[in-house]
Amino acid sequence: MNTITIIDYGMGNLRSVAKAIEHVGHRAVVSADKSLIRTADRLILPGVGAFRDAIARLKELGLDDTIRDYHATGRPLLGICLGLQLLFEVSEEEGLHQGLGILKGDVVRFPLMPSSVPGESLKVPHMGWNELDIVRPAPILADLPPRPSVYFVHSYYVRPQDESVIATKTDYGISFTSMIWKDQLFASQFHPEKSQRVGLSMLQRFAEF
Repeated sequence: MNTITIIDYGMGNLRSVAKAIEHVGHRAVVSADKSLIRTADRLILPGVGAFRDAIARLKELGLDDTIRDYHATGRPLLGICLGLQLLFEVSEEEGLHQGLGILKGDVVRFPLMPSSVPGESLKVPHMGWNELDIVRPAPILADLPPRPSVYFVHSYYVRPQDESVIATKTDYGISFTSMIWKDQLFASQFHPEKSQRVGLSMLQRFAEF
């Protein structure tokens, strides 16, 4: 049994993520303690809500530098939903706001795109089940079907400057980056904790990576 530390900064589905980790046979610790986060074996950065509020909260708690310090050690880190977006340099949500800058690139809003219904646009936020197009077979995607379905809730998406970090893409009017992978760093725009068997498989592989 491995222990996974989930960062508590007040803006994530903390209990849902913790329950999913426990369901696949591992121990979850939810904490905002900087010393505990710095020494964690594996770390999850969750997130739900606005980028501006999230990065302000991380800075207020001193967790922005803590996350950067942890990442610099090369230990496994998983970002979920807003936790993916926070890893990038800047977001245009409610103005321009600097992120953690661990990955180069930005976070932008979905453009208005026509739907299959004449005269209507695709709804934003992008909400519900959608497929992953696996671009690079990240270790936590092992043994999944060719186009697995996962659960999304978001109005913004990331644009990595370095396209070699893209693990999966998803189509929603445009083809957007839905998961990144670089060395020990993984992050998904979708919610693995809400994605049933497929998501649980990813969380298990992250816990055992």
